Amino acid sequence: MHPTIFREFERLVGELRPRGRILEIGAVPRPNTLLAIPSIAEQDRVGINLIGGYEYGGFSILKGNANSMPMFLDASFDCVLSNATLEHDCWFWKTCAEIRRILKPGALAVIGVPGFTVEAGLQSLKIPSPWPVDEFRDWQASCLTFRYHGAPYDYYRFSENGVREAIFEGFRDISIKAVMMPPRLIGVGYRN
Repeated sequence: MHPTIFREFERLVGELRPRGRILEIGAVPRPNTLLAIPSIAEQDRVGINLIGGYEYGGFSILKGNANSMPMFLDASFDCVLSNATLEHDCWFWKTCAEIRRILKPGALAVIGVPGFTVEAGLQSLKIPSPWPVDEFRDWQASCLTFRYHGAPYDYYRFSENGVREAIFEGFRDISIKAVMMPPRLIGVGYRN
């Protein structure tokens, strides 16, 4: 995880101060996993990952697919964290449904994905002059997105509308922030 993204999650989680049981989807046994954020060190933390089965930093990372998490009861978490995971999930909407299922009403979700935004337009970049007018207009209408990055597959990039209406469907008080360029979108919301 890029240090800037980790710092933004650290800032958000520090301000929002989730308490209780916290799940990270896509957790890894490294110092920059979201469950390692100092402000939640005293909470009941657990992670899930396709290549799980680890104990790290005072929490467990279970092996499992977030599309179906029968090991967790309905309304059993106070917070779900995830970053740079949903773009690798061919059926990310199943994971989003599971997040809604396992979160308690009013519980917090903080989710980061690579995205694209209006602010990422390329109007100011210099374009070679012999380009045909239509190609030049198409170039000006494009935007930056984060590169393809496997693991082993990479399926999606999200708009702010996609984050709000697909990932955070069934949530309230949603806020979305674009961080870095190309943008990574970090959404925050509370389960209805």
